[in-house]
Order: sequence, then C-alpha cells, then structure tokens
Amino acid sequence: MTVSDTHRAINAVWRIESARLIAGLVRFVRDVGLAEELAQDALVAALERWPESGVPDNPGAWLMATAKHRAIDRLRRNKLLESKHEELGHELEARREHTAVDLDAAIDDGVGDDLLRLVFISCHPVLSPDARVALTLRLLGGLTTEEIARAFLVPEPTVAQRIVRAKRTLSEAHVPFEVPHGAELEARLSSVLEVIYLIFNEGYSATTGDDWMRPGLCEDALRLGRIVAELVPREAEVHGLVALMEIQASRSRARTLPSGEPVLLLEQNRALWDRILIRRGLQALERAEALEGSRGPYALQAAIAACHARANTPEATDWARIAALYEELAQLTPSPVVELNRSVALSMAFGPAAGLELVDQLTSEPSLRHYHLLPSVRGDLLAKLGRFDEARAEFERAASLTRNARERDLLLDRAAACAHASFRPPD
Repeated sequence: MTVSDTHRAINAVWRIESARLIAGLVRFVRDVGLAEELAQDALVAALERWPESGVPDNPGAWLMATAKHRAIDRLRRNKLLESKHEELGHELEARREHTAVDLDAAIDDGVGDDLLRLVFISCHPVLSPDARVALTLRLLGGLTTEEIARAFLVPEPTVAQRIVRAKRTLSEAHVPFEVPHGAELEARLSSVLEVIYLIFNEGYSATTGDDWMRPGLCEDALRLGRIVAELVPREAEVHGLVALMEIQASRSRARTLPSGEPVLLLEQNRALWDRILIRRGLQALERAEALEGSRGPYALQAAIAACHARANTPEATDWARIAALYEELAQLTPSPVVELNRSVALSMAFGPAAGLELVDQLTSEPSLRHYHLLPSVRGDLLAKLGRFDEARAEFERAASLTRNARERDLLLDRAAACAHASFRPPD
C-alpha cells in the first residue's frame, strides 16, 4: 500500500470512527474541546506511523488507545489540575494497565450511550443554531473546518470561531455529559432533529452559491439521522425525520441536469429516483407510524413525500391527500410556509384559482416578505391562469430575492417565458 493509499484509508477510518472516538474520550475527560484535541492528536499519530507500519486490524481501537495514552500523559504533565482531574488521571492510569487485553472493549464499551450523549451535547440549546450545525458536523460528521466552510459557503475563520465558541460555551455552562430524561429529553431531541434537518436542507436546496444541491451535506445528515434512530428507536419523530430525508434524497439524481440546471419535481425523470432509498424511507415511515401517539411534523412531512414517491407519474399523485396532510401539519405547527405549500397542493387538486386564493392571503404575511418562494409560487399559479404579465413580475421578484445562482437563472427563464407568452403581435 502506497503512502497516498494509506492516507486515503486514514481519512476513511476517521470519518467512520471519529464520532465514536470523541464520544468515548468525552466520557473520560468530561470536556468536548479536550476530547476533540486528543482525538486529533491520535489522528496525527496515525498519519505519522501507519504509512510505515500499515493500517492496524482494528484502527478504531488503535486510535482510542493512543488518545487515552495522550490523555494520561497530559494529566501527568499538568501540575495545576484540579483535584477532580487528578482523580481522573488515576482512573485513566488504572485503565491503561488493561489496554493491551481490552482494546476492542475500549472502543465498543458503552459506545451507543457515549454517541447519544455526544449528540445531545453537540445540539444543546445553549448554543446558537449556526454553532450547533458547525459543531455537529465537526464532532459527529467528522468534517474538517475547511469542509464545513466550503459546504456552507462561509469563510473558514468564521466556522472555526463558531466551533471554538461552541466548545467554550459548553464548558462554561457546565453542560453535563449525559442523556436528558423526561420533558428535557423531548425538548433536547427536537433540537437534535432540527440541526440534522437544517444540515440536510442546506444540502438539498442550497440557499446560496452556484450549485442547486450539495449532496455531501445530505449524506452527512442522513448518516446522523440513522445513528440517532438506532440510539433512540422508540422515538417516532426520529424515524419520521429519517423517512423524510430518505425519500427526499431518493430524488437527488433527477433534480439537476448534467449541466447543473435544476429540474422541478413534476418535470423530473422518475426512473432516476433511487428505489432503494424510497423503500428505506417508507420502512422508516412505517416504524414511525407504528409507535404510539399522534403523528409529529416530520412524520407528516414524510407522509407527504411518500405520496410523491408512490406515484409513478405526476398525474398519479394523490394531491387531495397531500392537501389534507398539509392541513393537518398546519394545525399541528402553524406556519406561513406550510400554508404556502398547502396552496400548491390545493392548486394541483382543485385548480390554480383555489391555490391562488390562499397565496393571496399570504402576501401580507411579514415573515414571507423576503421569501423568494412566495412570488415564485404566485407566479406559477398566475401563469396557469393565463395572467402572464403578472406572472412575469412575480418571477422577476422571486429571482431578485433568491441567493442561489441556479435558482435565479431558472426564475428568470420562467419570467422570459411569460413575457413571450403575453406578447401578441399586431394584426
């Protein structure tokens, strides 16, 4: 194996093992920042040694053992540690004696609990949403600061500062390394799911930049969602979110042309939809619906996505059911955006006039004043009603509001089509 092959193997191992490694280390050192630093030290050691010695049979255990040894050495060197750290040093020293015979156990012992604790720490509400996203991708997604910055099109120093501040905030707030219980668990779990879905949505429909999609973020969010679903299998909304992401991700190949131009849902080649992801999504939705309790917002959105997934053609879509599901979602989580989506379903089920009536009610909604999809939807409905001049103006306004270059081009093309349709040459 060449040095470059070894480095690729190390990168793959890091993506797979980093979350488990950091989670296990946090259990010992009780500090997210220190745990990540120790994990990075172990990674550097691997980069130095594995090209010569080869990748070990159990690379995760090797990284864990190396990181623990570094933790012990650091605790020994620091003469100003508090007494609790001194006690921790003794505990780690005792564990070190058994490292040689218990490497596999060291990496696997309580790993599920450790990962779950790390999930809840990374997505703690004490952090800002941006900080939660950055820290989650860093600790659980195994992404570098550069990769996170590139994915979200923000400067690398900005992401680095968010991560540093997040770790400092967690330390200063004395956030315990534990899984919350009762009402706190439910509240914190909603934060976890929100962060994962934010990551997925940024990958599925990029808010800024030149690309319509960033598939890597979708894959990271799906992986995180699947991990959480395994860790808390009795939580219906976790399965609902996984179902929603699986089904939406199934359309990825059909959402863009080879040139990168976006393709809208009803114009997509459904033969390109990933049937394996659809099947996984429908199975996750069944798990969500099998658990007791009413459907939550993610399960309802997954049920809507399932209506599209089950339709072999756009004409076969059960739009009346989709409209009903949106109405149920609006009652559960009232939102102008949900109402906007319901207007689309109503237009498909009962005609564009029915949808436009609801959209017109939303034009005075302050929260949608700068939301580009409101004039985009209104323009589409006006065009279907033959009101092309009004539709063109709406598409142009939508183009001025979006920050995504691909979407802007699409909207301007639709505005041009309306201008062409409205032109009537003189007799």
